Amino acid sequence: MAFDANFLSTAIQPPKLKQADDAFQLDGSEIIDYTHFSLALSSQTKFAIWVAWNIDGMNLKRIPRKGSSFFEDSRIPSESQAGNRLYKSNPLDRGHLARRVDLNWGDYAEAKKANSDSFVFTNIAPQMDSFNQSGKGGVWGELENSLYDQTEMDRSRVSIIGGCIFHEDDREYRGYKIPTEFYKTVLYEESSVLKTKSFILTQDLSRLSFLDLEAFKTYEVAPSEIEAKCNFTFDDAIHKANEFDLNSFIQTERKPLISSSELNW
Repeated sequence: MAFDANFLSTAIQPPKLKQADDAFQLDGSEIIDYTHFSLALSSQTKFAIWVAWNIDGMNLKRIPRKGSSFFEDSRIPSESQAGNRLYKSNPLDRGHLARRVDLNWGDYAEAKKANSDSFVFTNIAPQMDSFNQSGKGGVWGELENSLYDQTEMDRSRVSIIGGCIFHEDDREYRGYKIPTEFYKTVLYEESSVLKTKSFILTQDLSRLSFLDLEAFKTYEVAPSEIEAKCNFTFDDAIHKANEFDLNSFIQTERKPLISSSELNW
């Protein structure tokens, strides 16, 4: 089963593209399905516009990463997806957009298939190793863990929508634009009430020798801020459930999140 819009008691549809022809079309649809996640693939950048996935926290399985290999989706021409050529001999990691461990739930065979599917290049984006590798991800890497620690979620079920953010002035590397920002919107319920939090992370690409940014930082944002940077609109239910004050940073400088203790789920 792919991303389930009815996974929570509040139905959440995937993002709606403003221009459907900006996405690669598979069998007449911009939505490409895998086990426990779905995505829309940009025809221009060759990376996912959005990835939507479900997490059943009560039924997670421990599936080893060892033996898993990154692979191109055979349903999609190689020239329409960013494959292994981008990642050779540089500090770029093949970063999962939908986290591997998030997808590994259900019976063992289902979890194993989800684990394998997570390594498809359409679910991968270039991330600096200082951001992606275990122990170096800061607040970004702790988002889901913090959610489980700080809330009483209904049935421990979470849905997440995440992906890359591109800008007109993004520099190219080996023929691909490299995202300097990533976004993630986390959806869960407490006492049958939908709640949502959205985040943007800026990564440091200076070690690729073409862009000089500060070290990566994570910010909480409103869903509308992500929409303004991306080619889609969120389900109205996400906007209705979000409590982030978009105007709160106008009077004072917006501060990045330093630790997971600052997250008020």
